[in-house]
Amino acid sequence: MGLAVVMVMHTNMSVWADKISDLKEQNKKDQEALDELDEEMENLAQEQEGIASDMAEVQLAIVDLMASISMIEEDIETTQGEIAQAELDLASAQEQEQEQYEAMKLRIQYLYENGNTSYLSLLLQSSSFQSVLNSAEYIEQMYAYDRKMLTEYEENRKQIEDMKANLELEYAELEVSKAECEQEQAGLEEALAELARLSDDYELQLSKAKQEAEVYKSKIKKQNAEIKKLEEEAARKAREEAERLAAMKNKPIGTAKVDTASIMAANGSAKGKEIAIYACGFVGNKYVWGGTSLTKGADCSGFTQSVYKAFGYKIPRTSYQQRSAGKAVTYAEAQPGDLICYAGHVAMYIGNGKIVHASSAKTGIIIGYATYKPILAVRRIV
Repeated sequence: MGLAVVMVMHTNMSVWADKISDLKEQNKKDQEALDELDEEMENLAQEQEGIASDMAEVQLAIVDLMASISMIEEDIETTQGEIAQAELDLASAQEQEQEQYEAMKLRIQYLYENGNTSYLSLLLQSSSFQSVLNSAEYIEQMYAYDRKMLTEYEENRKQIEDMKANLELEYAELEVSKAECEQEQAGLEEALAELARLSDDYELQLSKAKQEAEVYKSKIKKQNAEIKKLEEEAARKAREEAERLAAMKNKPIGTAKVDTASIMAANGSAKGKEIAIYACGFVGNKYVWGGTSLTKGADCSGFTQSVYKAFGYKIPRTSYQQRSAGKAVTYAEAQPGDLICYAGHVAMYIGNGKIVHASSAKTGIIIGYATYKPILAVRRIV
């Protein structure tokens, strides 16, 4: 009857342990997914920040181009005014030429009307040599004056025409510069729009990632609460089992030597069974906190570390570190030679629901039941 109760309780504890293990495994996966989302959100935020910086640079470039276009337009307006003035000056020069031409015709008409059509007529009509000289000098001065005025006009007109041509060339170059700046501005504005689209896309991805992260956080929170509840329930069941075992006088086996045949009959590797049998050979030796001697005294983790060391296996020193050693298996899969990890304690499984461990300073190295308190992990070294 007592054995049946123990077997039922052991089965129930295995179910609890499996359920907690499954939940923790899912919890671990969800936490990893959340960590990946956090990393993704950080990367997205950095990329969005980079796009914002690029947008600021493009906006500054657009402002500079707009300022350049504005100055070019001012230069175009000024040049247009100068071209208009040159056209007025040229028209004025042409008007002066016409006036000069009309004046010259009047002078020629005057000479003609007064019979001064040639030097011969001038000589024949003069009353004296002095009057001939005076008339000839007058005609020569008039001719020199007209030639001088014509030369000045030609130079002034050419200067105005050259200036007008240069202004028109400058105007054309300004128009080309303005068109190039406007084209570059259009390209930058298109790039800015694309950056804005990318920024919005990153914002959308960030929002989606945040929503997914919230879902994972909620799941992890619920899982943690459920794990805590199950662990508390498992602990309660373990206490009840311990009380039932105590009531049936199924107390720890203590210093009694284990039946090696039962170890060999359990499922597991030959090496693991060999290690378990070897560990049982030190039952009865004392517990020494911080100790690692199998004969002079060891604590729980020092005992397991030294047993494995005897077979060439190296594991960490403390019970907390040993909880991460080797490979994780469930309690239902436990085999002789596996580590059974508890809160602040570690033992070695020897099969059939039993462990060998450096229990306490009071009891020393003993054999007991694996489920005497909640199991946190089972680690396979061999």
